[in-house]
Amino acid sequence: MRTLTYYVGVTLDGFIAAPDGSVDVFPVDQPVLDFIATEFPETLPTHVRGPLGVTAAGTRFDTVVMGRGTYTPALMAGITSPYTHLHQLVVSTTLPPSPDPQVQVVADDPSGLVRRLKQEPGEGIWLAGGGRLAGAVLEEIDELVIKRYPVLLGAGIPVLATDRPRPGSFALTDARTLRGGTTVSTYRRVEHS
Repeated sequence: MRTLTYYVGVTLDGFIAAPDGSVDVFPVDQPVLDFIATEFPETLPTHVRGPLGVTAAGTRFDTVVMGRGTYTPALMAGITSPYTHLHQLVVSTTLPPSPDPQVQVVADDPSGLVRRLKQEPGEGIWLAGGGRLAGAVLEEIDELVIKRYPVLLGAGIPVLATDRPRPGSFALTDARTLRGGTTVSTYRRVEHS
């Protein structure tokens, strides 16, 4: 069965973006770019792969699920298919059907969507954000890969937004510190019997 990985960058105080949704506060320096290009190349948008010299297809994910807030910056830049190398799904109750045949807009039941995707053949599923979508599919998240940047925001979009507590346990399986202070921690869901 396929797994859902929430691979995301956060601040030290747990935000994935500023209150206005911007992410330019994150210091994406050369060590971070090298890490992404080596370990998660498929998570780089198609339009930046070439300029960064990234040609590796990647082996972790063949599908990306994102919320409207994650997809909107691409749309604002005139990019309707930010990850042409992946199967792209956008969960939104307010977006019209996508003008791009490579992007599917799903209006309801994000957990059901993830459960269906997990049953299909393929590689892993990348949950790209945002925090509300992550909160909606919390029970379906199998793995967390958290890039923690050495910055504080004080306010913003939380890594996980949910209106009801749903405890879940995860075990640390990998941790590393990149030059410049960004840490990358990987956690797997712990199933309790």
